[in-house]
Amino acid sequence: MEWFDPNVISSSLPEFWRGLWMTVQLTVFSLVVGFAFAIPLSVARVSRNPWVSRPISAYTYFFRGTPMLVQLLLIYYGVGQSEWMQQQWEAGNSFWLLFRDAYFCAMLAFSLNTCAYQLEMFAGAIRNVPHGEVEAAEAMGMTRYTALCRIVLPSALRRAIPPLSNEVILMLQGSAIASAVTLVDLTGAARNVYSRHYAPFEAFIFAGLLYLAVTFVLVGLFRFAESRWLAHLQPLSASAKQD
Repeated sequence: MEWFDPNVISSSLPEFWRGLWMTVQLTVFSLVVGFAFAIPLSVARVSRNPWVSRPISAYTYFFRGTPMLVQLLLIYYGVGQSEWMQQQWEAGNSFWLLFRDAYFCAMLAFSLNTCAYQLEMFAGAIRNVPHGEVEAAEAMGMTRYTALCRIVLPSALRRAIPPLSNEVILMLQGSAIASAVTLVDLTGAARNVYSRHYAPFEAFIFAGLLYLAVTFVLVGLFRFAESRWLAHLQPLSASAKQD
């Protein structure tokens, strides 16, 4: 086909693989960091103490209410230009070097963003844990902390799997903005191939297929997780009801 030259893709495969690896790194690391902070923050989010829950609510409101691209640019360009950061540079503190590193800024922005979404998912799942499970734990003599660790959080995490799968896929696709701060992720690789060969169809169609392949793998993993840990919540089939 005149409008599609496979040679452009074959000659650019190493660049696409490097971009894909960068995308996978950013997605996985930010999700893991966000998950690690989302668990304790979600417990604080459902606290009845407003001094604990309201600051977390304000954090989620900001990061869920503003575009992730704006957050990334604020961290990469804004924090590094702040007066406090300039003082760190003048004092010879190496801390300011972190905010000059595009990889660190992207990781920080993505982690803060996905943490906000994940903690709201987990907080909602904690609120929806059946009260009977909590009562059963109390009847067995468990303390509130023990019931939280052994009953409430495991039950909430299982119920949060379906919305978490959506967040993981959205995070994968949202990581495409990393090229805005000079990182060569999968989208950045496609842009480089396009600018070098003037072949937009080849560059972006192949990048889209790679995103689609990774998404397909993620969907399969989450379906397996749902079938393993949420089987007891699935509706019974007609034959099972008759039995």
